[in-house]
Amino acid sequence: MRSLFKISGFFIGFLLLSQCAPKTGSEKELRSAIKKFNTAFQEGNVELLSSMITDGYSHTNGTSKMIGRDVWLNYLKKRAKDIEAGKIKVLAYTMDELDIQLLQNSAIVTARIQVETQQQDTVVQNAYRVTNIWTFQDGKWKRAGFHDGKIQ
Repeated sequence: MRSLFKISGFFIGFLLLSQCAPKTGSEKELRSAIKKFNTAFQEGNVELLSSMITDGYSHTNGTSKMIGRDVWLNYLKKRAKDIEAGKIKVLAYTMDELDIQLLQNSAIVTARIQVETQQQDTVVQNAYRVTNIWTFQDGKWKRAGFHDGKIQ
């Protein structure tokens, strides 16, 4: 009878601990966060983007050195003003060839981004290979790092 109580106590304890253990984000939640992030970038929604990156965010483009969170957000603010004033029009912004590798509470995401923008009378089309590092913090996915390389 004692061993039955010990075994029962063990399973009850395990169930209670598993309910208190930190949750990890699902791939479905991550895909949703990525879509939300890309839409916010396309539209110039700096407030939303700011809430979706980590405090130690690292951003690197193929032609520049790494910049941190504050410098990237300042760039986004200028870009948002240009979008609002009509100086920049984002005609298309798509992400495809998405590959996600979940690693407990983080993920490595690779993809291709195709973007078409217009500045004055000039339309520019570009394509990039990107690598994003996402982490699951405080119950939601946040982007921790970004790198791209131009492919077109």
